[in-house]
Amino acid sequence: MWKNKNIMLIFIGEFIAGIGLWLGIIGNLEFMQKHIPSDFVKSLILFSGLLAGVIVSPIAGKWIDTYNKKHILLYAGIGRVGSVLFMLFALKYESIFLMICFMISIQMAAAFYFPTLQAIIPLAVTDEKQLMTVNGMHMNISALSRIAGTAFGGALLMITSLQTLYIGAMIAYILLFSLTFFIDIKEERRETKHNTKEKERFTDIFPIIRELPIVYVAVVLTIVPQLFIGGFNLMVINISELQHDPSIKGWLYTIEGIGFLFGAFFIKYAAHEKTYIKWMYALTCFIASAQLSLHFAHITWVSLASFGLFGISVGCFFPMIATIFQTNVPKRYHGRFFSFKNMFDRVTFQIVLLASGFLLDTIGLENMVVLFGSLSLLLMMYTMFRKKEELKSEGA
Repeated sequence: MWKNKNIMLIFIGEFIAGIGLWLGIIGNLEFMQKHIPSDFVKSLILFSGLLAGVIVSPIAGKWIDTYNKKHILLYAGIGRVGSVLFMLFALKYESIFLMICFMISIQMAAAFYFPTLQAIIPLAVTDEKQLMTVNGMHMNISALSRIAGTAFGGALLMITSLQTLYIGAMIAYILLFSLTFFIDIKEERRETKHNTKEKERFTDIFPIIRELPIVYVAVVLTIVPQLFIGGFNLMVINISELQHDPSIKGWLYTIEGIGFLFGAFFIKYAAHEKTYIKWMYALTCFIASAQLSLHFAHITWVSLASFGLFGISVGCFFPMIATIFQTNVPKRYHGRFFSFKNMFDRVTFQIVLLASGFLLDTIGLENMVVLFGSLSLLLMMYTMFRKKEELKSEGA
């Protein structure tokens, strides 16, 4: 794996881009805290960018399955670099509108970039048995970049201006764009005839999902971590306010990131194909427990333990889910499937984000996490009873 040039370029690019992403996120949170007092309004602003990503996802899926994937990564890279310009002007003029433009443009670029990357990874791996390891390492790189990005961003905020954070993000995206040129993937299928392109429909993926029970269950269960992730930043802010400790924000991000690293490392040794379903349900239960335990978020060690448990659980969950999708969904549908999955995650994220903002303003953090934790357990029971017989017939 370490001798695979394409995999190494993907890993290095993910680390650099992740630092840029988290520099931007830290900057966004700081900008919103200064100019927007309401949690619900904050969530609406974040919602605007995610909505744009959802709208372009069907187009992205068809293009990924039709055109050269490396070219799509390059164009998405250009979009990321250009989007940061909106935020630099937003800082200069203290403009919420320009910040929304930044959110929309960078999320549209991400709608093309991330599904393409997921579709490229199986093509870059020479041995399918390495997929779990590669997905785990990819998640680890993402977590490391998050830790480095948040730590670096927090340090920069103390010694310099918000503008420097976004310039750093732009430099990271330029480096990612440059690295993408060196990726060399041999694609199994790329249509070039106009009449063939017309036959590539985004909706073709839905019968595939229905025919593969393990994929259906995996898609539904991804809602559970989204119930935590959707309100992640807002919860961090609220926990900081509950404990009257601004420094807890950095600790929560760090503990969750370290837990994620451990989980992604652990799962590649613990799980194999025949145990995926059992692991999915166990991890879903742990995530629900992490949500419910935040009812006592005013206690410092409880909030840290909750975020740590969540980090370990999703560190195990996401590499395994990615491997299930990459190995069970036919490669010719990967572009559309991962675009659908990206769109599904974004819609879920948007709903959770808006609900989190509204619930935090109305019933508070302690009651919100109990509601979300209970919903997570209900989703787990739904899939257990709905697809039980079909999963047994698959031997899962």
